[in-house]
Amino acid sequence: MFFIGNFLAAVASVLNMLLSAYMWIIIIRALVSWVNPDPYNPIVQFLRSATDPLLYRVRRWIPAHFGGIDFSPLIVIAGILFLQTFVVQSLLDLSRTFR
Repeated sequence: MFFIGNFLAAVASVLNMLLSAYMWIIIIRALVSWVNPDPYNPIVQFLRSATDPLLYRVRRWIPAHFGGIDFSPLIVIAGILFLQTFVVQSLLDLSRTFR
C-alpha cells in the first residue's frame, strides 16, 4: 500500500507546483498589463494565451470590473489558493494514510 501513498504524494506535489506556476503567470500578466506592453511581443502573447481562457470565464460569470479595475486575476488567484489548500492537502493527507 505504500506504493499508492507515494503515488498520491507525488501527484499532490506536481499539482502544487503547477498551481503555483500558474499563479505566478497570472501575477506577471497583471503586472505587465499596467505598462501597456507591445501586443506582438512573444512573452506578452504567451501570457495572454495562457491566462485569457480562464480570466474570460471568470469575467463572464462574475462582473469583476469596478471603477476600471479588473479583479478577475484576484478571483483566479483566490481559487488557486483554495485548490492548493483543499485539494493538495487532502491528497497529502490521503497519501499518509496509505503509508
